Amino acid sequence: MKYARVIGLLAERLHVSHPKALELFYGSQTYKNLCNRANHLHNMSDAFLVDELLLELNGE
Repeated sequence: MKYARVIGLLAERLHVSHPKALELFYGSQTYKNLCNRANHLHNMSDAFLVDELLLELNGE
């Protein structure tokens, strides 16, 4: 599933545990936007979504 791949990649990029990455992912605005199919984020690559998460987490 896409979420598992994104969480795994996020954990790798941030050098954090999978549970911490899971917490960051599900608490993010990016996740909320991903759930809204009208945004079409589900069509984007895993790497794109992780980049969006990293931008969000960095306050950009």
